[in-house]
Amino acid sequence: MSHNPIRPWRSIARRKSRQIHVGSVPVGGDAPISVQTMTNTLTTDVKATIEQVQRCAEAGADIVRISVPDEGSSRALHEIVRESPVPIVADIHFHYKRAIEAAEAGAACLRINPGNIGDASRVREVIKAARDHGCSIRIGVNAGSLEKHLLDKYGEPCPEAMIESGLDHIRILQDNDFHEFKISCKASDVFLAAAAYQGLAEATDAPIHLGITEAGGLMSGTIKSAIGLGSLLWAGIGDTIRVSLSADPVEEVKVGFEILKSLGLRHRGVNIISCPSCARQGFDVIKTVEALEKRLEHIKTPMSLSIIGCVVNGPGEALMTDVGFTGGGAGSGMVYLAGKQSHKLSNDQMVEHIVEQVEKKAAEIEAARAAETQAAE
Repeated sequence: MSHNPIRPWRSIARRKSRQIHVGSVPVGGDAPISVQTMTNTLTTDVKATIEQVQRCAEAGADIVRISVPDEGSSRALHEIVRESPVPIVADIHFHYKRAIEAAEAGAACLRINPGNIGDASRVREVIKAARDHGCSIRIGVNAGSLEKHLLDKYGEPCPEAMIESGLDHIRILQDNDFHEFKISCKASDVFLAAAAYQGLAEATDAPIHLGITEAGGLMSGTIKSAIGLGSLLWAGIGDTIRVSLSADPVEEVKVGFEILKSLGLRHRGVNIISCPSCARQGFDVIKTVEALEKRLEHIKTPMSLSIIGCVVNGPGEALMTDVGFTGGGAGSGMVYLAGKQSHKLSNDQMVEHIVEQVEKKAAEIEAARAAETQAAE
């Protein structure tokens, strides 16, 4: 639960779910909502794939998924898993041997639909491999690949068909006494995905992997994902998320964290609060924010920064942030530290000085955290 006793209107009561593990990352229960992405390199290009995994991890990804469509990809997975700083999920479709090979290669989780990988004996083989090698499983229902009998029954992809598909796959795992699984029911239609997830959340206590699949490019996909994932997360549904964009996977990670940060569900890095700018601005807000976003990417410590162009809303926003700058007149503005006016600063020194102040504040926060940890030991 994300609970705020001072401002109860900001509280989110998370759905109670079982907790599983994807490698070292707990998913479900009271664990933080994890952020995932998926590589778009050829898995057989080991060097490129490892580099992309490492960039995603540096951006904050807790888990990275990799497609394993053939034997060459299974062989490559051994080295990728060994070099990865985060747990790897193997994305498997249809071929049960790829799932077994991925488990043997060290994948932390297998993304499969148990009903799509063959008869009961093959399903048992995959489950045995997952159990033997400590893999969890993600059931991945997708509106674009529902089973034929469900499309015949319902006439088209709909929430009821997706929920039934998910529960059918869950039953297969449970009948084999395997419970280390999570589930997703993705669609590119925000309404369809949200309704399916809501129904699934009521029907099972399994951890839920949220996503709006095939959401689109960086701009459109971000908006669709923010609406779909944001509404579900606000309702307390979701234990791990993946934002699907036709873009660099690093961008998916960034968007995922921004969605969680906006709801107070995860905190990482600098949360910049900035105005859209207008004729009142005392400096170029847009260029300043662009520069600061790049200059502060290395900060992992959760903290807030307000960049407001004028004194209408600037002082009020600065009261709520760790560091703030409000535009004034005559080429200068006011720096705020811990919500209080600190000193005036000329606009031409603004970016460098704010970076220094943010870095200093981050160091103070980390030092205080370390001292608390040491005192508790």
